[in-house]
Amino acid sequence: MSATLELLARPLLPGQRSLPLLVEAPHAGLDLNEALEPIRALVDRHLLDAGGILFRGFDVGGAEAFRSFAGGFGHPLLNYEFGSTPRSNVTQGVYTSTEYPPHQKIPLHNEQAYTREWPMKIWFYSMIAAQSGGETPIADSREVFRRIAPRIHERFNRHGLMYVRNFGNGLDVPWEQVFNSDDPAVVQAYCQRHAITCEWKDDGELRTRQTCQAVARHPRTFEDVWFNQAHLFHVSNLPPEVRESLLEIVDEQDLPRNVYYGDGSPIEDSILDEVRGVLDECTIAFPWQEGDVLMLDNMLAAHARSSFTGKRKVIVAMAEGHGAG
Repeated sequence: MSATLELLARPLLPGQRSLPLLVEAPHAGLDLNEALEPIRALVDRHLLDAGGILFRGFDVGGAEAFRSFAGGFGHPLLNYEFGSTPRSNVTQGVYTSTEYPPHQKIPLHNEQAYTREWPMKIWFYSMIAAQSGGETPIADSREVFRRIAPRIHERFNRHGLMYVRNFGNGLDVPWEQVFNSDDPAVVQAYCQRHAITCEWKDDGELRTRQTCQAVARHPRTFEDVWFNQAHLFHVSNLPPEVRESLLEIVDEQDLPRNVYYGDGSPIEDSILDEVRGVLDECTIAFPWQEGDVLMLDNMLAAHARSSFTGKRKVIVAMAEGHGAG
């Protein structure tokens, strides 16, 4: 049946060029995995241009079936390594979306753009849609790049970005969870393989530093994209009262996370405020429907999370690792 099934793609939102494209099931009860062959053909035609495709009205069939679908695009699913947010493993290669409290928003970002290796593909499956809010806003990273002021490009590109993370003391995700091991030797080996500087502090906790890209070039379209998480990691991302409280507890160098220019000099708050303004301008949001599956090219499209009320469950899979070289 799938070989002769015809699927059509159209922009989901009026006025949007193509992000995201919407593909609706042509009839009720159509199994998403049974439609995989024509879906793959459609993805091959449209994803690199659109950046993201929303599949709606299909029968997904739960987490295992979602895993099978995401794994059906030619690349094994990736583990969530060197993560920056709390997640739980649902099944092999499938994770909960970030487990932050419902009232918190997560700004736009490209998955794992704070490191030098990241997934090229990411899928989101809305198992339970929130009573209100809970969208996964997205943005075209090419458009973000185009709108960022040239003087900011120049500053960010001159030295790159250095992300500093301090694990432990109950202030952020434990290093054992981030590295999926409680063995310091495993951590050190991972860091060495991935060009991450690590040090064990006097209190036995871990600090890492890694210099990464601010802008990246897509390996297939050769387009430049804004590809970093400086606006997320920088201390200015914290509410003023939280920032003040943290700095009463620890020195700046011991903050759970922060980011500097690659030469170690501080990034101006005003610069990151400009970046956040551009991201806000580029935001595209739509309400989830239960059963929706959103597929993004992780370099071409950033994603976020809106605050919400009620129960919400979105699970995530990632594939096709790519490195900055």
